[in-house]
Amino acid sequence: MPERHAHFVLNMSILGLKKKQPKTFKVKVITMDAEMEFSCEVKWKGKDLFDLVCRTVGLRETWFFGLRYTVKDTYAWLKQEKRVLDQEVPKDSPIMFHFLAKFFPEKVEEELVQEITQHLFFLQVKKQILDEEIFCSPEASVLLASYAVQAKYGDYDPNFHKPGFLAQDELLPKRVLMQYQMTADMWEEKITAWYAEHRGIARDEAEMEYLKIAQDLEMYGVSYFHITQNKRDTDLLLGVDAQGLHIYSPNNKLNPSKSFPWSGIRNISYSEKEFTIKPLDKKKDVFKFYSSQLRVNKLILQLCIGNHDLFMRRRKVDSIEVQQMKAQAKEEKARKKMERQILAREKQMREEAERAKEEMERRLFQLQDEARLANEALLRSEETADLLAEKAQIAEEEAKLLAHKAAEAEQERQRLEVTAMKTKEEKRLMEQKMREAEQLAVKLVEQSERRLKEADHLKQDLTEAKDAERRAKQKLLEITKTTYPLIAAYSTPPAPPEPADFGYEPAASRLDFKDSDMKRLSMEIERERLEYMEKSKHLQDQLKELKTEIESLKLEEQQQQQQANMYSLHNEARGYVQDPLYISHSNRNSAYMSQMAFFEEV
Repeated sequence: MPERHAHFVLNMSILGLKKKQPKTFKVKVITMDAEMEFSCEVKWKGKDLFDLVCRTVGLRETWFFGLRYTVKDTYAWLKQEKRVLDQEVPKDSPIMFHFLAKFFPEKVEEELVQEITQHLFFLQVKKQILDEEIFCSPEASVLLASYAVQAKYGDYDPNFHKPGFLAQDELLPKRVLMQYQMTADMWEEKITAWYAEHRGIARDEAEMEYLKIAQDLEMYGVSYFHITQNKRDTDLLLGVDAQGLHIYSPNNKLNPSKSFPWSGIRNISYSEKEFTIKPLDKKKDVFKFYSSQLRVNKLILQLCIGNHDLFMRRRKVDSIEVQQMKAQAKEEKARKKMERQILAREKQMREEAERAKEEMERRLFQLQDEARLANEALLRSEETADLLAEKAQIAEEEAKLLAHKAAEAEQERQRLEVTAMKTKEEKRLMEQKMREAEQLAVKLVEQSERRLKEADHLKQDLTEAKDAERRAKQKLLEITKTTYPLIAAYSTPPAPPEPADFGYEPAASRLDFKDSDMKRLSMEIERERLEYMEKSKHLQDQLKELKTEIESLKLEEQQQQQQANMYSLHNEARGYVQDPLYISHSNRNSAYMSQMAFFEEV
């Protein structure tokens, strides 16, 4: 019995333990930048799961957010006062929820306190713009993209952010990309131009600037629902946001045709599919509309209640919790600002140190290059020195050779000077011979002229004598014909008459005298002619000898000129100047040759 009782107590304790162990279910929560999985108890309400997610994320501004899930063709928000499993959540395991902003602030800069809140809003609004759930102009899209790049990459650095670094990022809506015929590089260039202007802006500041621009867009924070009007069954759109309720035409989500601000709404009533909006001004008509789905009607009512509560909350004094959060956020911002300043100074100092390091490295490389060049120059100089030494040795040998040649040239010069002196003496003697020959030629010319004159006189005398002889012979013939007519008849000539008888003795003697004179004169002329011919032949022989001497002098002159040219080349190699004596000697030889040419012509 006692054993059976103990066994029963043990079984009951085990059953009690089994009853105490709660059943759990898996939940997967997707935020804008993370995915989380939780194991939830069956009895948990929506608030338990929501608080767990907020604590995990580190979020304290919980009134903006909610857990959204998909039901058939629409979506719904998890209610906090009901158990999770009692709602129309998917029965999958794990159950999928999206942690999103359910309500949007009127002024992001004033209402969003925590940095995590700003970050989650930034990610959600950015996704809505890229998915074209919020219309954005191309210019605003490029500006928003530049702030998104600043929030992701920090300050622009051209050395690090090379062209193409945004190729993998989705920054612009497809509608904007298709609207213009621009390449991805051109869009990146435009975004980078704005991105470079945001230097010095921290990540949270860039995200806040993004939200400040986005909150001015017409479709920002608006939830749209299809409705119909009660009378005409006209299809309309109902927009619910932080400002109030707005009625849109289906083709225009930007400009509402009618708006009901929260401050002007007295009451919103809901009965099955009918909604009634009662304005605060009783003179205005009540606006009624219909929604066909009950689930959608509940969602509209939730959004209206939540936005209206936040609208009223903003216009009241902040709670102690919000004041503490703002004070902490202010301190946190001041601390982060100080840290950023310190970081900026450290970054600046690091950049300066990097620049100094780069400068030192550059200087080191430069010095290394200079050292390398100096070593190369030293090696080249050593090689040049060796080459110069070799050239100096060769030059020394050449100098010795040139000195030897210079000595030989000096000897040759002395020999040429002696030869030139001899040539000068020979030239002087030749000039003297030329002068004597010239004088002799002048004398011979004068003598020949004198002889010619004498010959002319003798020829004249001879002519006169011949004329007298002819006349005498004629007279003698006439006398002979008159005195001796019979002489022709006889064969033998008669004896010559006595000169005394006819009185012709003086004439005959004179005739005989003339003949002897003529003979003597002819003989003298012949003798003088022979003498003249001999003298002329002697003069021709002298002229031939003079020509021979001139030819020999010309040959010697050419040889001396060749030797002088060789001597001049040697002098130029040693820096000598041509011998003026030789130059004057050449000039004198030229003058001498010209005189010889003149005498040859004579």
